[in-house]
Amino acid sequence: MSPEAALRPAYPIRTERLTLRPLTPADADDLLGYRSRADVCRYLPFEPMTPEAIAGRLAGDWARVALTDEGQALTLGVADTATGELVGDVVLFWHSRLHGSGEIGYVLRPDVVGRGYATEAATELLRLGFDGLGLHRIVARLDERNEPSARLARRLGMRGEARLVHNEFFKGEWSTELVFALLDVEWRARAG
Repeated sequence: MSPEAALRPAYPIRTERLTLRPLTPADADDLLGYRSRADVCRYLPFEPMTPEAIAGRLAGDWARVALTDEGQALTLGVADTATGELVGDVVLFWHSRLHGSGEIGYVLRPDVVGRGYATEAATELLRLGFDGLGLHRIVARLDERNEPSARLARRLGMRGEARLVHNEFFKGEWSTELVFALLDVEWRARAG
């Protein structure tokens, strides 16, 4: 990976049905609508969020619009292009410049699950990571009990690489983590 590597997307990013864009304070109520729910957060690495927590993230980490160095994350809102409604958000983490490694994450409103939005948005994140940033390897890490997320990782063409039994004490109990991964050569072969 080149020392000058960076990701500065042209917004909005459009897919077949979705628009990926930076989050703004105008999204606070929509974000609260799903990120404050215990069922949505059950297997995610955060507790149900308060209005104050969302406002803090919007003013902090979620205000980032580019990835310029390792250790950064780019969180984008996912909107239904036809309605303009925010249906979820996705994140691309840049873990290491030397190793060209990153990670993706996703969270959607429960009422839109099953429409293929997560697959469409996460596929665009992979494109941004591999084609835009030049990453070598992208992973998705998830709680083993989160079967819908595991199915999504498989639909994305990610391979199950690890099952880490009781590796984290997560939300009051031991959690088994699954790690899925995709390499740039696999991404290009799939796209080509």
